[in-house]
Amino acid sequence: MTQSTTLLADHLAAELARDDGPAGRKSGLPLHRRLAETLRRAIADGRLAAGARLPSSRELAQDLGVSRNTVVAALEQLAAEGYVRGRVGSGTFVAEPPAGLSAAKPRAPAIRWAGLSQRGQRLARTRNAQHLELQPFTPGPADFSAFPLALWQRLQNKHWRGARPEMLDYTTSGGYGPLRRAVADHLRIARGVRLEPEQVIITSGTQQSLELCARLLADEGDTVWIEDPAYWGAVKALDACGLRLHPLPVDAHGWAPPAQPAPAPRLIYVTPSHQYPTGAVMPLARRRALLAEAARHRAWVLEDDYDSEFRFDAPPIAALAGLDLDGRVCYLGTFSKLLYPGLKLGYLVAPRALVDDFRQAHYDLNRPGQLPLQAALAEFIELGHLASALRRARQVYAARRAQLLQALQPLLAQPGVALNGAAQGLHLCLQLPSCVDDAAIAERLATEGITVRPLSAYCLTRGDLRGLLIGYGYAQPALIEPCARRLAEVVQQALPSGR
Repeated sequence: MTQSTTLLADHLAAELARDDGPAGRKSGLPLHRRLAETLRRAIADGRLAAGARLPSSRELAQDLGVSRNTVVAALEQLAAEGYVRGRVGSGTFVAEPPAGLSAAKPRAPAIRWAGLSQRGQRLARTRNAQHLELQPFTPGPADFSAFPLALWQRLQNKHWRGARPEMLDYTTSGGYGPLRRAVADHLRIARGVRLEPEQVIITSGTQQSLELCARLLADEGDTVWIEDPAYWGAVKALDACGLRLHPLPVDAHGWAPPAQPAPAPRLIYVTPSHQYPTGAVMPLARRRALLAEAARHRAWVLEDDYDSEFRFDAPPIAALAGLDLDGRVCYLGTFSKLLYPGLKLGYLVAPRALVDDFRQAHYDLNRPGQLPLQAALAEFIELGHLASALRRARQVYAARRAQLLQALQPLLAQPGVALNGAAQGLHLCLQLPSCVDDAAIAERLATEGITVRPLSAYCLTRGDLRGLLIGYGYAQPALIEPCARRLAEVVQQALPSGR
C-alpha cells in the first residue's frame, strides 16, 4: 500500500470516528452514506485531486474495519453523482471536472460573503439559532418529553383518514375554522384579548407572523422601535424586511418610552409579558404609555406575548392587546412552548379592519396549509388536553425554577450580581457587573456541557449590560444543582472580587 493510500485511509477513519462532524454518527446517516459524504468533501475541497486513484474497495474495507459492501455502496453513490469513475482493470479514480471548470480549492472564509447582499451579510453574521441544543440551562427550549405522543398520533391519524379533498389544499381562510375559534376562546379567557375568531390567522410560528406584519404594515426603510436588548429572531425578521431598527433601552420595567427625540416609528416591537432576554414584566402604566406613543405616531404595535403562560407568583398579566382601544396591536403567539417546537404552528391576531388583507397576503406569500394537523390540534384543545398540559407544565417548571433559585442564592451575595425575570417564563437573567466578560464565561461553561447565553450578545447598541441567560425549561432536576454549582464557581472566578 502506498503512503498516500495509507494517509487517505487514516483521514477517512478519523473523520468517521468523529461524533460531532458533518459525517458523524449523530447525523443518523447509515455508514455507507457517511463514508460517501467524507469522500465527497475530500474531493470538493481538493484533498483528492482530479485523476487520483482511490484504494480498492477491499483495501478500504480492511483499513477502515467495515464491510466491503459498505465501501462498494459508497463508491457507487459517488460514481452516480459524477465524483468518481471506474476503469475496468485499473480501479476507481477521482473524475475530471467538466470542461472550463477547475477542481475546487480551499478558500479563505471571507470569500463566502462575496455573493451575499449587505442585508444577507448582516443576517448571516448576527446571532443565530445554533444555541437551541437541548443541554442544561439552554435558554429557550421547553421540556416536551412528557408530551402525550400516543394521543397526539391518534388524533392526527383520525383527521388524516377523514380528510376531505379541500383539507389537502391551500387555505385562504386564515386557517382551520375550529382551531381559530379555539385560539380566540383561549385568548379571551387567559390573556384578556378582545377579538373575534375571524381575526385569528394560523401561521407557522412567531417568525412568520412577524414577517407578515412587517411586510403588510411597513415599507422598506421605515423605522421600527425595538427593545434593546432584543430577541434575535425579531431582529432578523425585521431586518430581512428592510426596516430600519431604532433600539430603545429596556429597564427593570421592560421597554421604556424614548427619553430623547427619536425618529417616528411605523412599527413598535415589544415583549411586554416577559421581556426577552431580561425577563422584565411591563407594568400597566408603561403599557398605557406605549399605546399612547403608538397612537401619537399612528404606528402599529407588534406584541410578542413570549412566555406569557408561565407566571409563578401571581396570575398572568393581561395582554397589551386587551388594553388596545384603537385596533393598533397585532398579537403574536405560538404553541411551541406548550406542545413541542417542531409542531410549527402559531397564530396572529390581525387588526379587525385589515383581516381580509392579512388573509390574502398570507395566502399569496406563504401558501398556508396543514389543515389536517390544524384539525388535530383543534380537537386536542377542545378535549381539554391543552389546558391539562399547561397545568402540568406550570407545576414542573415551578419546581425546577425553585430548585435553580435555591442553588444560585450564594452567588447573589456578590456585589453587582442579581437575578431578573424570575417571576415568569422559562429562563432567568443573571445580571453581572458591567466589567465582566459574560461571553467568556459562556464559552468556558460550554466546554463543560453547560449552555448559557451572554446577555451582551442580545444588545443592539448598549454596552452597559452584562449577564447570563439561564434556562430551566429543559433542565432535568438531577442536573440543576451540580450545574448551578459549577456555574456559580465559574462566575465567581470572573468577578472582580474573585480574581
